[in-house]
Amino acid sequence: MTIAPSTPIAPQMHLSFEVEGMTCASCVGRVERMLKAVPGVTDVSVNLAAERAEVSGVGLQAAQLISTVEKAGYGVRERRMVLSIEGMTCASCVGRVERALRATPGVTEANVNLATETAAIRGVADEAALIAAVRRAGYEARSIASGEGEGDARRAEESSKLKRDLVLAGALTLPVFVMEMGSHMFAPLHRLIMGSIGMQASWLVQFVLTTLVLAGPGRRFWQKGIPALLRGAPDMNSLVAVGASAAYGYSVVATFWPGLLPIGTVNVYYEAAAVIVTLILLGRFLEAGAKGRTSEAIKRLVGLQPKTAHVLRDGAPTEIPLADVRTGDLVLVRPGERLPVDGVVTEGESWVDESMISGEPLPVAKSADAVVTGGTVNQTGALTLRATAVGSATVLAQIIRMVEAAQGGKLPIQALVDRITLWFVPVVMGLAAVTFLVWLVFGPPPALGFALVNAVAVLIIACPCAMGLATPTSIMVATGRAAEMGILFRRGEALQALRDVKIIAVDKTGTLTEGKPELTDLVLAPGLTREDLLPMIAAVEAKSEHPIARAIVAAASGPLPMVEGFRAIPGMGVTAMIGAQRIAVGADRFMLSLGLDPTIFADQASVLAAEGKSPLYVALDDQCAAIIAVSDKIKDTTPAAIAALHDQGIKVVMITGDAERTAQAIARKLGIDEVVAEVLPEGKVAAIARLKAQGPLAYVGDGINDAPALAAADVGLAIGTGTDIAIEAADVVLMSGRLTGISDALALSRAAMRNIRQNLFWAFAYNAALIPVAAGVLYPNFGLLLSPAFAAGAMALSSVFVVSNALRLRRFGRTVRP
Repeated sequence: MTIAPSTPIAPQMHLSFEVEGMTCASCVGRVERMLKAVPGVTDVSVNLAAERAEVSGVGLQAAQLISTVEKAGYGVRERRMVLSIEGMTCASCVGRVERALRATPGVTEANVNLATETAAIRGVADEAALIAAVRRAGYEARSIASGEGEGDARRAEESSKLKRDLVLAGALTLPVFVMEMGSHMFAPLHRLIMGSIGMQASWLVQFVLTTLVLAGPGRRFWQKGIPALLRGAPDMNSLVAVGASAAYGYSVVATFWPGLLPIGTVNVYYEAAAVIVTLILLGRFLEAGAKGRTSEAIKRLVGLQPKTAHVLRDGAPTEIPLADVRTGDLVLVRPGERLPVDGVVTEGESWVDESMISGEPLPVAKSADAVVTGGTVNQTGALTLRATAVGSATVLAQIIRMVEAAQGGKLPIQALVDRITLWFVPVVMGLAAVTFLVWLVFGPPPALGFALVNAVAVLIIACPCAMGLATPTSIMVATGRAAEMGILFRRGEALQALRDVKIIAVDKTGTLTEGKPELTDLVLAPGLTREDLLPMIAAVEAKSEHPIARAIVAAASGPLPMVEGFRAIPGMGVTAMIGAQRIAVGADRFMLSLGLDPTIFADQASVLAAEGKSPLYVALDDQCAAIIAVSDKIKDTTPAAIAALHDQGIKVVMITGDAERTAQAIARKLGIDEVVAEVLPEGKVAAIARLKAQGPLAYVGDGINDAPALAAADVGLAIGTGTDIAIEAADVVLMSGRLTGISDALALSRAAMRNIRQNLFWAFAYNAALIPVAAGVLYPNFGLLLSPAFAAGAMALSSVFVVSNALRLRRFGRTVRP
């Protein structure tokens, strides 16, 4: 048997880029479908509100992905970045840097200038990847801040163009509307027009003005909509283009070649074509302004980063660009300034406003050795800090990336919307065709005129813009608001999953409690003294990383004896040798496993457990020598947090390794519904699996041993003051450590999903109700028809309504006031 040599697994790649031209959910579905068909692509997520595509896969080529998007009829907005390159001395250096940049996934063009020592890059590559590529080539690179804010500038320019076109279209459309619709509604106006310029001249004026509207401000709909239609992939622009063209074309024939139309059908609908374009431009302008506000949370977070920093260089303070600050630099921060980087205070005392990280309004005292976070505000005193993280490694940069990732995520509910909207536009065009034929065959005279007007109304009323915006806008606003409250959704999907949670399981130490226990009791066996035994206990516990161990060590004073043969048994205790004596510290089950009888301290253990303290036993050689108790203070916010969860109908379960009696005492004090006690770390996952049978479950923890449980739960929430491992395993991070963040996250999730349901209901119900009305179902009984102009206005306002409704989430408040 021949064994083939193993093939190395290609690394997974991820590219993110902005897509231009998407206007509705069917566009999103089309872009996703075509990108998924590209060889090597494993996952695609396209967000209409953020106008971004996230693509993962193996061997991705930016040029191929861009070409695919362009074939779908859309554009890729490539970023233009400028890097400063250090270390180049000749033309060969230039060529080396260019080759390194061009080989970076996502780069479509790179030009390096030796004279200016800069590199201009065009593409969708990540800036960090570009800098890393230059470093691998043997040079140093850094970003040039002048390129910042390009996205905002582009959006402002786009909004300005929309405003200009809207004003022009409105000015040209108003006379058309007054001349045509005004003469129908007001007899004096009709007589004035007929008695002055006459009907034919009126039609000619309307023709000229409408032509200017369609050829000028409305040109965008034909430029994008017709090619999409010819590819067999119609979108919103196609509906507008076909509808307006039908009304305009029919009117042109009636104006210049009336003999081609049946008797009684010679009418013009210039006002419909012009008003359709004008109202849809109005909707897009209002929508652009509203959509811009959905990302304000990110803008505010980015704005928290100072542009410069005061760094000690050669003993003197020097102001340098933030990008030049390096790890280890000593940074000076004056009162009122924002901290430029993450660091540790080396000198000075002050109060720091950390609300941008934790959502907590009260400032925090900082002195030597205190950890501080970039972007927070120094209030009263001057501080000197040593930089521990700069640039993209800072907490603030990580928060921004987390929020952006969550905002770009796609909820499960969106997948259903995408499947529906993928076929929506073709179905609408089919319904418009059926409407036209039915009215043409069965309609009253002039049948052709009725058929045209109703078919155009169906096309215009059904544009699915609101459907595509319903979910992503709510996600963007909700996750941004959550970040402002110190709640980070690491995955957008958690926003939907948390809404369904019925059970919250919480770890005790560090979650319900401060995680800083103190030694409160030491009861000794006869013949032993505290002075003799406590240093021995502390010496053994000094080798342990458990919070209880630190409390015992802190309680001991003086030098500690030497320890040999230290061994920790997870979930049980620790043992070691001090001189010729073996000492063991642990739970009662540990004593039993050693063949010792802990019941000699049964009375003391009962009293301690009833007080909610954690009793531990100490053994010297072959006898139980003492019982000690450590108490971990319950966080001030815990009782209010549990009460808030109960108010939301949530069952609260505490999972802990504490003894049953101790755990029950704490549970009674806090009003916790169920206790799972004496659980070893590996037993937490089994406990969660059992609890999940009762309903969707979220787990809250902060320690390394909580990581498996966080991953096993339907939603994992990590306390941000805990370990990095726990945070990485979680779906949601509570930056402040306040347990009330759980009820805030839950309430925000429910509010966001309620907001999404409202948006989807409006979008779908609006179409379901008005398409039949536009088709003319009310005409036989009530004589009512939906004007194409009114259809355009209603369609435009539906998108504005959806985005405005999502923006209401910015006002979401806390469930429990600090």
